[in-house]
Amino acid sequence: MIGVFDSGYGGLTILKDFLKELPEYDYMYLGDNARAPYGNRSMETLIGFGEQAVEYLFDQGCTLIIVACNTASSTVLRHLQEKYLRSQKVTDRKILGVIKPLAEAAAKQTKNLNIGVVGTNSTINSKAYEIELNHLNPKIKVFSQACPLLVPLIEEHWHKKPETRMILKKYLRNLKGSNLDTLILGCTHYPFLYKEFTKIMGKKVQVLKPGEIVAKSLKDYLQRHPEIETRLTRTGKHIFLTTDNPEKFKKLGSEFLEQPIKNIQKCNLA
Repeated sequence: MIGVFDSGYGGLTILKDFLKELPEYDYMYLGDNARAPYGNRSMETLIGFGEQAVEYLFDQGCTLIIVACNTASSTVLRHLQEKYLRSQKVTDRKILGVIKPLAEAAAKQTKNLNIGVVGTNSTINSKAYEIELNHLNPKIKVFSQACPLLVPLIEEHWHKKPETRMILKKYLRNLKGSNLDTLILGCTHYPFLYKEFTKIMGKKVQVLKPGEIVAKSLKDYLQRHPEIETRLTRTGKHIFLTTDNPEKFKKLGSEFLEQPIKNIQKCNLA
């Protein structure tokens, strides 16, 4: 089973493309809604949350875990991989994130080597995208912008309101003057504003689609790692877990996944 972990609803925009690109596998989605958002949390707190989520998903039978949350992926992914895989010399389970696939796609896409990144405060402050992009190509220049108001606005269904567009334009003002040709949406909520990002940034800037990129990257990974792929179950099972209100998750989560979510279970990670 493939486990997908996110701080809340945003990871469903990644799972949506997994279901399109890799529909044959079983999935377990875990949204830590009770403790969301993660964007302004301390590193120590995020490590604790990440450890609890990974241990829970492994205990439930997940062989492969995708840390879909950009905040968690950019801050604690390496810690999780070291603690649960490398230090124990585990080879039949894996924990993957979303930073590397998106960075690789951006590095391949850019022509003028000027790449923009938008995300939560924690993601931007971690410099995870900058580190990964410079590792891929030291000549790449990275221009980052934290957009902390976007997640709560999207979850309150304000993403179609003119006030949100005005806030987004202010966030993107500096990036527009940086001669970018590629923009990474470093938060799983931001695809809801994809059209707004593309309109504001203009035709010369390619705004990447996170879900499609991560799904294709996962497909490629499984083809290259049969020792993991052969352990994944294929019974058509989709399990949804939340640490908060299942009814609220059912309503808002169905919008993020763009299909009805019927059975949601509440779990306790703490």
